[in-house]
Amino acid sequence: MNPSPENNEKLERLIHRTLRDLPARRAPRSLESRVLAELERRAALSWWHQSFAHWPVAVRAVFFVLSAAVAAGLVAAIFVLTRSTGSAALASGIADRFAWLTTARGLYDTAAGASGAVWRAIPPLWLYGTLTFIAACYTTLVGVGAAAYRTLHVRR
Repeated sequence: MNPSPENNEKLERLIHRTLRDLPARRAPRSLESRVLAELERRAALSWWHQSFAHWPVAVRAVFFVLSAAVAAGLVAAIFVLTRSTGSAALASGIADRFAWLTTARGLYDTAAGASGAVWRAIPPLWLYGTLTFIAACYTTLVGVGAAAYRTLHVRR
């Protein structure tokens, strides 16, 4: 059933009229004073303590240029380090320090392969049966809990 557009407009006008006729409610004094105090505190903050959008445009431009220069410098430094003659020795030194990661990866691959083989060996009917059994157990638990609640709960 799809309501017609004119019924939607009537309902919208009714809701708008009803909400407009409600009396305006004043905020509690404690809330009002806290909100006004927070607004004053935020207005008194320095520009560098506010979000980036409140910074002066010139400062934002300088920050952007400096950030771009630092990023370009880092990329250039990495490029120079990888192209230098000592980079092979540096890479081998780093690889020696993290040799345990290669061992851990090998163990993970072995465990993943073994668990995948076991998973593929389980017949799908057993998996569906297990899932059905678990769902039945949870359903029974909810039913017993509801029955116990209705039985033991004293209505006042």
